[in-house]
Amino acid sequence: MNFLAHLHLAHLAQSSLSGNLLADFVRGNPDGTYAHEVVEGIRMHRRVDVLTDGLPEVREAKAWFRPETRRVAPITLDVMWDHFLSRHWAQISPDRSLPEFVRYARAQVATILPESPPPFVNLNNYLWSENWLERYREMAFIQQVLNGMANRRPRLDALRDSWHDLDAHYPALEKLFWQFYPRMMDQAQNKQL
Repeated sequence: MNFLAHLHLAHLAQSSLSGNLLADFVRGNPDGTYAHEVVEGIRMHRRVDVLTDGLPEVREAKAWFRPETRRVAPITLDVMWDHFLSRHWAQISPDRSLPEFVRYARAQVATILPESPPPFVNLNNYLWSENWLERYREMAFIQQVLNGMANRRPRLDALRDSWHDLDAHYPALEKLFWQFYPRMMDQAQNKQL
């Protein structure tokens, strides 16, 4: 899962959106560094990552990547799941539009920015001002995101080429998303994540 899915699942679980978004910027044990609810959000994010990587649907999707891009398949798929969530938001979350959810999430995350690591603050400067969560619905933006990640981390240069794997398997990936994401939503609502 990427940013949008982590925020959405956190909302469904009544968990800290701030902690769930911050988690990728926190190493080790977060106890004592952040408020209890933020720490619980960080832990939820980590559980969601482990659960998602172990799903049979995700393992199946990883196998569709070519040998030269298979190493970055988990990262590429995380971004792709956000694409489908953004694209189908009205169906998945009919009670609140995506722009409304984005405003709500931004307000929640803003509360921890003063004590957050600089890279997380930097991410937030772009995430909200450039409207990433809504733009995830555009495949051209997904390609831009993958290229940007490859630019920032040269060892992940294969992310650029992984775009072709997404394009080649788009309908099958969308079908897998609909198989597992509603289950994860139920788990979040039942506090099982």
